[in-house]
Amino acid sequence: MRVVVDTCVWSLALRRDRPADCREVRELGSLIRDARVQMLGPIRQEVLSGIRSRPQFDNLRGHLEAFPDLHLETEDYVTAAGFCNLCRAKGVQGSNTDFLICAATVRHRLAIYTTDADFARFAGHLPIVLHRPGTTGNPVA
Repeated sequence: MRVVVDTCVWSLALRRDRPADCREVRELGSLIRDARVQMLGPIRQEVLSGIRSRPQFDNLRGHLEAFPDLHLETEDYVTAAGFCNLCRAKGVQGSNTDFLICAATVRHRLAIYTTDADFARFAGHLPIVLHRPGTTGNPVA
């Protein structure tokens, strides 16, 4: 199963001083080697936002260019709004970008790899699949 890697995981791998043996970074490397990573434009934007130096921005942009963006449709935005409304009615808050990630992954049958605990809360109400490190094709729903 292909996997959308959330901003927080990319940040661990590319923006912070993190040891190469960090579990999340090792898992991202494994997903990249297995050609399972799928990028979304809003995640690319979040990863690149806030970079202060132009050389660092250009370097990071270059790393991410290896991953073409999945095309988002109007349906994804409408579904994201519905997911937001559903979760809000259940007392679960989230960002518009997070719900857009959920909508796109549901439509394309992709898993989400994240360290953001909000997605575990969303999974209680939405038909999303969360990638767990070490899984090869049947992540936890």
